[in-house]
Amino acid sequence: MLKAVYLHIPFCVQICHYCDFNKIFIHQQPVDEYLLSMKTEMKNTTSRFSDYQMETIFVGGGTPTSLSGKQLETFLNDVNEFFHNESLKEFTVEANPEQTTREKIAVLKYNGVNRLSIGVQAFQSELLKKLGRTHDKQDVYRTISEAKKAGIHNMSIDLMFGLPGQTMEMFKASVDEALALDVPHISSYSLQIEKKTVFYNLAQKGKLLLPEHELEAAMYEYLIETLEKKGYRQYEISNFAIPGFESKHNLQYWNNNEYFGIGAGAHSYVEGVRRKNAGPLKQYMTLIEENGFPYTEEHLVSLVEKMEEEMFMGLRKQEGVSDQNFLARYGKSMFDVYRDPIDKLIRKGWVLEQDGRLFLTKDGIPLGNEVFQEFIGVVLD
Repeated sequence: MLKAVYLHIPFCVQICHYCDFNKIFIHQQPVDEYLLSMKTEMKNTTSRFSDYQMETIFVGGGTPTSLSGKQLETFLNDVNEFFHNESLKEFTVEANPEQTTREKIAVLKYNGVNRLSIGVQAFQSELLKKLGRTHDKQDVYRTISEAKKAGIHNMSIDLMFGLPGQTMEMFKASVDEALALDVPHISSYSLQIEKKTVFYNLAQKGKLLLPEHELEAAMYEYLIETLEKKGYRQYEISNFAIPGFESKHNLQYWNNNEYFGIGAGAHSYVEGVRRKNAGPLKQYMTLIEENGFPYTEEHLVSLVEKMEEEMFMGLRKQEGVSDQNFLARYGKSMFDVYRDPIDKLIRKGWVLEQDGRLFLTKDGIPLGNEVFQEFIGVVLD
């Protein structure tokens, strides 16, 4: 049974220089019409695929809090109409500090949102400006304070490292500020230069000065050690939580479970098929109007692909991949299917086999992508 849904709000007040997600500048866009199209997609999706009972809802973007209070109210009412039930455990909305007003927080709380994912990235104004962010650290403090006053205590903040001009001292200061906010979840990841971004264009021209790899690795190591001392468990490569506050929604992905994806550019995985929605707003809305669904790609996932995904998604987690679960899902032991790559990775010291599970080692965590590659393209007997 499917238990998760992701909903995409593509609008932004400001386009960040590193972001390659499906997004669009909100000014003069048909926001209300888009929300109506999303409602139609929700209705049609839940009618076509009826075997679901939501445990997690995640609203991402773009910037969901770029919607007005009234638009947010309308949208969340629609989400609750189709997806809210007594089994729901986690309802997350991504929030940018400068657009998350007291009014909007009240709307979120009233409509059942019980978790915020807040885009902080850094606490230094010069770094935020380079990233194309428009908030300052006072906006962060205010947002978290207002959310706690409203009764939303389950919050995550994002931090980035390996940023242009970022020093170790800057990153340490950001980690310290993040810890002082007393939120139970921190996501932290290095800057990735993606195509179709401002940073990509600057890098192509040789105008993007990034920290050396050794400094970026030292930042990551400092992050892990410092958060662990403060009681945060690294339950996934880039995610740290006080026990009990792990992201239930993201674990649906890492556990290789199926999910709905609603909105422009969203992806879904339902009944063994991965589907991609149209990204451009006009195309998305036209397909909804003409066909009832916005799909531009559909791919039936093969058994080989499912097993590959089970390995490289599962290895992201601290608890690793369970052979018992693998066997129950696919009728084969992962140690039979992947014996050669597993042995190779164990010899390198990058993975550990223990009690029927496979884990990344401390040395393997920073080399996750190289580890995952070993499970791609293995020919089944």
